[in-house]
Amino acid sequence: QVQLFESGVGLVQAVRSLSLSCAASGRIFSWPVMGCLRLPPVKEREFVAAISWSGGTTYYADSVKGRFTISRDNAKNTVYLQMNSLKPEDTAVYYCAARSRSVSGTKDYDFWGQGTQVTVSS
Repeated sequence: QVQLFESGVGLVQAVRSLSLSCAASGRIFSWPVMGCLRLPPVKEREFVAAISWSGGTTYYADSVKGRFTISRDNAKNTVYLQMNSLKPEDTAVYYCAARSRSVSGTKDYDFWGQGTQVTVSS
């Protein structure tokens, strides 16, 4: 089992930056791929970014490529999502999640955090 907990300030103006953190605990070695997904208002859940255990492989949704950066510090069991040049359409509940393999654009994850609201005002 893996437990995930997101944190980060949730209200920001457009073109500003925001960093989200996700602290993991439990059997992290068995579910090493970490992802970030989001649920915008009145839309389906979207994939945002994913990162391998080593951090050497990352994958981003086209909508955030060049603006968002996912990284991890395994010594702290923490994954970070740095979000720059934010847009109102980035408004969503952001979730971190864990899966056992394959860094890709999939939304199929085994464990999920509780989510944290990010609101970008215009």
